[in-house]
Order: sequence, then C-alpha cells, then structure tokens
Amino acid sequence: MGPITNRYTKLLGIEYPIVQEGLGPFKTSKLAAAVSEAGGLGTVSIPGMPEDLKQGARTLREHIEECASLTTKKFAVNIPVGVDADGKVLPFTDVYINAVLEARRSDGQLERQLAVLTTSAGFPGHYVRMIKDAGMISQHKVGTTRQAIKAQEAGVDVIIASGFEMGGHAPSKAVHTFVLLPNVTEAVDVPVVLSGGARDGRTLAAALCLGADAVAMGTRFIASEENSDWHPNYIQTLLDAQEGDDVAFDGVYGPCRGLRNKASAELMKDASSRHSSAEMARWKIERMQLAQTKGDVENGLVMAGQVASAIADVIKVSEFIPTMAEEAASILSRLAPRTVR
Repeated sequence: MGPITNRYTKLLGIEYPIVQEGLGPFKTSKLAAAVSEAGGLGTVSIPGMPEDLKQGARTLREHIEECASLTTKKFAVNIPVGVDADGKVLPFTDVYINAVLEARRSDGQLERQLAVLTTSAGFPGHYVRMIKDAGMISQHKVGTTRQAIKAQEAGVDVIIASGFEMGGHAPSKAVHTFVLLPNVTEAVDVPVVLSGGARDGRTLAAALCLGADAVAMGTRFIASEENSDWHPNYIQTLLDAQEGDDVAFDGVYGPCRGLRNKASAELMKDASSRHSSAEMARWKIERMQLAQTKGDVENGLVMAGQVASAIADVIKVSEFIPTMAEEAASILSRLAPRTVR
C-alpha cells in the first residue's frame, strides 16, 4: 500500500486516496485508466444527453470497455441524477445507470474492475440499493451537510463533499470546502472525499486534517498528458487562467463553474430566454463539448474550478499521483512533532 492508507483506500482497494472527478460531457476513458493504473481511482464520464439515449448508452459502454482494456485496476463511472422542474428524475439517468449494471452483468472483467458508481446532482434515491445490490460501491456527491446526512441515511458507502470553488457542476448552496468539509465529516460516519480546490500534496494533507479520507480532482487532471482525447486549446486555456478568470453560471442541473469567455457571457446575459429548458440543457452540453472536442474556447463553455489559477504545467499521471501522496505523507509527518509540547 502507499504512504497514506485509510478506510477509503481499503474499501475501494486502491493504493492512494486520490480520485479523478467525473468530467465531460466528453470522453475520459483514457484518463480514467491512467489514474487507476497509477494507484488512484479513475472515473469514466457519461457522453452527455443525446436525443437517442440508446446510442448514448452504447457509447458509454464503449468508453467503459476502453478504460478496462487500458488498466487492470478498479475504476468508477459518474452519472448525474438529473431532475426536471418538478423534481422528476430525467430519463438519461435511468438509462445510463442500467447500462452500467448490464455491462457488469454481461462481462466478468467489467464486473471485477467497474467497482464504483458515483452519483451527483440530484438525490440518488432507489438507485443506491440498485447499485449496492449489484455489488458496487455507491458514492454520492453533495454540496450541503443536510444532503450528506440524507445520502448516508439512503445507504451510500462514500460521500463526496463538493465545495463551491469546484469546476463543472457546483453546489447550489455555494458553501466552500473549508466550511463544508468539517461540517460533513462531523455529521456522517461513512468515508468522505473532498472535491474542490485540491491540486497537490499540500491540499491532500489539508483535506485529511479537516477529516476527509481522500480528495477528488477534475481541473488538475484535465491538464495531463494522458487526457489526450481533449483538445489542446482547452488545456492551454486552463494553464493560462489567472485568479478571477472563473465565473459561476446556471448549468444543466444547477450552478456551473467555468472560465469567462464569450459563451459564458452569452449564457449569463440572455441565452436562457431564447430556449426551452430542454433546449437550453442541450445547448449548454453542446457548448461544453465544443470546447473539449473542437478547441473553441470562446464559443464553447470551458468548465474549470478556481484552482485553475494555480495550475501552470501538464502532468504525467503515473508520476504525479504517487508523488502527490508522498508529499502529503511527508507534510503530515513533519507537522506531527510540532504539535507535541
């Protein structure tokens, strides 16, 4: 095992308490495989919300199979629980979750490797039992302590506490990690993963001091050699980002955080008035994919957390993950004697 072993690493059977966040709505199978192969937990993302959900499920299956072919380690899939204005779960959630469970049932290798299903956005409800009955670990992402307690009561195995500084889909209550994480870890008994603001060994050490069992990172992993499916323009835009270049705006399931550009300005100004809610959701996803696949970082939405301002290099995942864990362990070891009087 690695230099930091705890209940989270033991539960998942991973080496380091480092998770790659769900990203997308584009391909992350190569990145997920690299993170898992390096000893963390990689995550395959859903391919957006296509009108043909059966085709979307097939694409998701292809991405899962590609990830499994590139690593022998365990990995996760992230599926948002989208809801409409009335609180009804949107069809894509059910289609994608069942596609994951069917993939495991029909393939012994996938059953061994696809070990974790992370839900986010809306409340996972009865999906928690479906996930656990299938033999998977249920992780759920929350933005408030109340949501964390509710998720634990529903039976989730792990809670991801997401601070408002995170990129992509951010929590609606706008609570930042330094406040949210200690609140959540005091309120629940299951392992807690911090999401938002983590980027290196120092931030992993800080998260552990605040009661977390691991950290999840999205923006940091986007800027990596292994994220070869995303357009180089997207990665360069993250590297160029400075403090204050990010903005929160209305996303698909709630608030989103990305970098300021023409697309985010248009979205914040008046784009929503010209579309129905369904059309608006597809417009946003298409604009996210435009930046990721075509490299149009002005007309596309560039999802990124505030931590982008601190990222200035492209990492090699296989080297970065063990180094990050070793750095955190070293920091905690150095600090321990200072607390003794």
